[in-house]
Amino acid sequence: MEGHSSSGSRRPGTLAGLGPLPMPHGAFQTGAPSKVDSSFQLQAKESAVPVPLEPRITVVTWNVGTAMPPDDVTSLLRLGGGSDDSDRTDMIAIGLQEVNSMINKRLKDALFTDQWSELFMGALAPFNFVLVSTVRMQGVILLLFAKYYHLPFLRDVQTDCTRTGLGGYWGNKGGVSVRLAAFGHMLCFLNCHLPAHMDKAEQRKDNFQTILSLQQFQGPGAQGILDHDLVFWFGDLNFRIESYDLHFVKFAIDNNQLHQLWEKDQLNMAKDTWPILKGFQEGPLNFAPTFKFDVGTNKYDTSAKKRKPAWTDRILWKVKVPSGGRSPSGQQSHWLQVTQHSYRSHMEYTVSDHKPVAAQFVLHFAFRDDMPLVRLEVAEEWVRPEQAVVRYRVETVFARSSWDWIGLYRVGFRHCKDYVAYVWAKHEDVDRNNYQVTFSEESLPKGHGDFILGYYSHTHSILIGVTEPFQISLPTSESASSSTHSSGTSSEEEDDSTLELLAPKSRSPSPGKSKRHRSRSPGLARFPGLALRPSSCERRGTSRSPSPQSRRLPCVAPSRGSSDGGTQGCSEEGLSGLPGPWTLPPSVPRSLGLLPALRLETVDPGGGGPWEPDQEAPTPDSLSPSPQGRQKLEEGGLGP
Repeated sequence: MEGHSSSGSRRPGTLAGLGPLPMPHGAFQTGAPSKVDSSFQLQAKESAVPVPLEPRITVVTWNVGTAMPPDDVTSLLRLGGGSDDSDRTDMIAIGLQEVNSMINKRLKDALFTDQWSELFMGALAPFNFVLVSTVRMQGVILLLFAKYYHLPFLRDVQTDCTRTGLGGYWGNKGGVSVRLAAFGHMLCFLNCHLPAHMDKAEQRKDNFQTILSLQQFQGPGAQGILDHDLVFWFGDLNFRIESYDLHFVKFAIDNNQLHQLWEKDQLNMAKDTWPILKGFQEGPLNFAPTFKFDVGTNKYDTSAKKRKPAWTDRILWKVKVPSGGRSPSGQQSHWLQVTQHSYRSHMEYTVSDHKPVAAQFVLHFAFRDDMPLVRLEVAEEWVRPEQAVVRYRVETVFARSSWDWIGLYRVGFRHCKDYVAYVWAKHEDVDRNNYQVTFSEESLPKGHGDFILGYYSHTHSILIGVTEPFQISLPTSESASSSTHSSGTSSEEEDDSTLELLAPKSRSPSPGKSKRHRSRSPGLARFPGLALRPSSCERRGTSRSPSPQSRRLPCVAPSRGSSDGGTQGCSEEGLSGLPGPWTLPPSVPRSLGLLPALRLETVDPGGGGPWEPDQEAPTPDSLSPSPQGRQKLEEGGLGP
């Protein structure tokens, strides 16, 4: 493989969904292994990632009522402001409901990051949180963050989603989930939006049961949601307060007599009668009902409907009863305990008719998987291009992939594919299980800054090895300065201002094989010359929706997208309906890509053959054939 570099400038607003991505600015693709200089001495800076004795997890749920996001969410996430929660929290799960999913907004979100995800990534990145995974189903979104130095201990990340609206045809109601192995324990986060109204309690039970029965994951660790060692179930569950009238409910709230309302809360009553809720726990509801408020105020509904206040927004958890067997890491799967540290609403947010609810949990592990699969070594500082050498050691149990790569990240990066540059892990052998790679001079960032190196595993879809921060201090060349001035902005400034994102899988530098996803939505009709193809959660051609199985449409596997460990929920790569693998030109920037919703496929209206790469493209400046050649057609499903 010959070396390749790209020096194009970022163009905000480019149609990011048109298939495979170009390399990021200055990225370098390593060539054939060169002879290793045995005399080269590297001052080791090995990753020293602290594994917490008792990791803390924060869970947030918020029905945002199609509103625009607020300017600041630091108080919701308890970041800064003299609070040490940001330092003590290790993972954060954020479940949103009723994110604006009108067709024009969904089309925009398919090309750019949705504004809510952008808000939370921007707020958490300065506190060392990195987006681990995300999944979207129409207006239901789940975001999972972790401190970057915990990433080597998070593995087997998979997502899934289930639609229950309109009998399984519509994703306005249902559940989205992210599962993973954290420190050797299987965790699952499930964000649900269940049916509304007082008389729909039984329907809410049926929907929850449907979600639990349909969502399945790959691998021997835990296939069903309830197979996990720990499950967090949260969202707008829509349970109401029975028996009492509006006047009494408001009186109890005003006089802080909430305990009188607990016994008539539908979810509290159901815990004793519904077998499906056995084992689920919830902290005391010491905060006022979170629904329904007049938007922009802290006043309960004053409209003509005068809906009764209710605790619709809830966070519950369930610990699996120990079986005495062994966990995926080989340890005894017992002694996992959970303590709820806090459970509260945040009245200061008024953009929605719901108040956000947050809870913090402390996990007590009997054992911890604290052995990184890859250990990286790097010099304390790179002051010359020839120092850009990375050595790493691979554990014998780690199954390497030819699509693994090592990324260079600025301190404060947002997610695993928010790299400045990368090299393929096409290593040069140093000795047994020890390898090294070298970044090209062209790929290195100029100037001074703090950076982190991470080894991205295509198999695990996450960074499985990271270093501590180190410095790069390289002189800025005159040509680079003139180029920066002519473009009117620096690449760093462009990165900060650009919201262009693709699906998480499409940002990998590796082509990889796209896994089939499961479909839970009905098929859409083809139109002459255009096929509307929402993204899906289809795997192995099976349908796990309450609705009939959808008609599958062929799609082109992206030439440089990486798999996200199983299902990437209802969000796949962007537009990939072109009859061959295509890539944007080097002048188009890398996109992070989260949550596209719609893919457009060009179809010959005359019924002829597919559009060949040597034919003239409608927008020749934005498409060019991918160097990897054509990929095999795989099944593509229909999403939200």
